Amino acid sequence: MKITSIDVMQLKSGNAGSSRGAWSPVICRVNTDEGLCGYGEAGLAYGKGWRAGFGMIQDFAEAIIGMDAMKSELIWETIFRKTFWGMGGGTVVNAAVSAIDIALWDIKGKALNVPVYQLLGGKTNEVLRTYASQLQFNWGEKIDKQTLVTPDEYADVTKRVIAEGYNAVKVDPIIFSDRHDGKGPWKITGPLEKKVIRTVYDRVLAMREAGGDDLDIIVEMHSNTDTTAAIQIGQALEELRIFYYEEPCHPLNVENMVEIKNKVNIPIASGERLYTRYGYREFLEKRVLHVVQPDLCLCGGITEAKKICDMANTYDCQVQIHVCGSPISKAAALQIEAVLPNFLIHEHHQRALNPVSRASCLYDYQPINGFYEIPSLPGIGQEPTPETLAQCEIITISNARPYMS
Repeated sequence: MKITSIDVMQLKSGNAGSSRGAWSPVICRVNTDEGLCGYGEAGLAYGKGWRAGFGMIQDFAEAIIGMDAMKSELIWETIFRKTFWGMGGGTVVNAAVSAIDIALWDIKGKALNVPVYQLLGGKTNEVLRTYASQLQFNWGEKIDKQTLVTPDEYADVTKRVIAEGYNAVKVDPIIFSDRHDGKGPWKITGPLEKKVIRTVYDRVLAMREAGGDDLDIIVEMHSNTDTTAAIQIGQALEELRIFYYEEPCHPLNVENMVEIKNKVNIPIASGERLYTRYGYREFLEKRVLHVVQPDLCLCGGITEAKKICDMANTYDCQVQIHVCGSPISKAAALQIEAVLPNFLIHEHHQRALNPVSRASCLYDYQPINGFYEIPSLPGIGQEPTPETLAQCEIITISNARPYMS
């Protein structure tokens, strides 16, 4: 089954309900000479970088036109080793690799008429425990206020999420200042002023009191704190029984992460900005992470994520796939999470509630009472609607241009 062309497009799914800006999911469609096609996503829907990913997929597509779409491992190695920049890696490079790789697994599942999880070894998990993610941005399909400031607001959103059946939540309690609008001045690199630590503590305490002892609270720093600040905040929050502490410092500085781990009695999580098994190696060898968080649309796709998760399992690390993208990325994550024996919990992001984004694909997979069932359609079980595709500007690559040194 030969790859005949690869289409690259940005989903026109609008702003996905967050103060972090526009929502720009980039997906690709790999087409074959047998009429089957598969969809994948580059994990650059937020922040800045989607245009680079859009172009990088096109560049890599030129290197694999004409190859056998069923040979996903060979194609991964071809991009990695024969495009020069593949081995250099980085966010954009690996986002493009990921999009193509996920699409190939989608094709493989469709060709064999089985969900991807069967190709990865079959289910070890029948349902997937799920947490409500990024509650500092509020929660719901339609929200007016996207900046939570007071402890009462954090308590209120916690109660609303629990009412929907969740028993685990994630919050970044430091991203907004203590001012009424959540803006500065607000210095969050240490040593910290007492008022900053007190504000963070009071917000999380409000959530703990609203949720009770059975609620698991994940605290996310988004790497906005440095080592000193992360230690101060982590130690202050220890008594509130935090499920895990995510990206407390720069995501690529393993020694700083080690220092935090040694001084804070909360499990440490990171990984959405680590790419391929090579990026994870030192973090695992130094036993700094208790929870790894690869993003399928950034780490190298399903091919590489399975290797990362299996490698993490040898170090007794649990896995939470990072999910912050279109319904394509969610569907792919559910497939691999079904298989992992070291799966911990699934991330259901505030952005995933956005009605426009939800309507962009054929199936609206949502958790029920805090748990996901695993789609059993062939492939990843998701693709854009015809209406969505009709709105996209599609760039098609159909000519092979191998890298020549």
